[in-house]
Amino acid sequence: MRPIGSVHSTRSRVEDDSWDSEKVHIELDNSHFSDEALVGLKEFSHVEIIFYMDQVDPSKIEQAARHPRNNLEWPKVGIFAQRGKNRPNQIGATVCRILKVEGMKLYLEGLDVVDGSPVLDIKPWITEFAPRGPVYQPQWISELMKKYWK
Repeated sequence: MRPIGSVHSTRSRVEDDSWDSEKVHIELDNSHFSDEALVGLKEFSHVEIIFYMDQVDPSKIEQAARHPRNNLEWPKVGIFAQRGKNRPNQIGATVCRILKVEGMKLYLEGLDVVDGSPVLDIKPWITEFAPRGPVYQPQWISELMKKYWK
């Protein structure tokens, strides 16, 4: 697997909250792509970005259960029952709003990735890929997410 481009963000440090305040764009790798790779993408409102969290400290990778954000008030849950950055393969995915497409650059709102992170894929968000049927989640994740996008 090789990155298709990289993130350019006003955030350079890994932090947990306030991601919507960042200015972010992805620039495709011009040694492998032209601006034709993004043709038609502006017809969609959102994209899913798959990225590699290369700035996570390898010694902090989780493979078992833990309290999310080390908050003992929240239940201890397995790494695959949360979206924490300390994942075994350090792969992230976020659905973001497209602001504009300019040449080899894709401008986004709501991408929770730090500057310089490798992008592995860009996929248009399609309504039919949204969850089918009722959606539910535990209360602790709703508490954790209160300030995530602000």
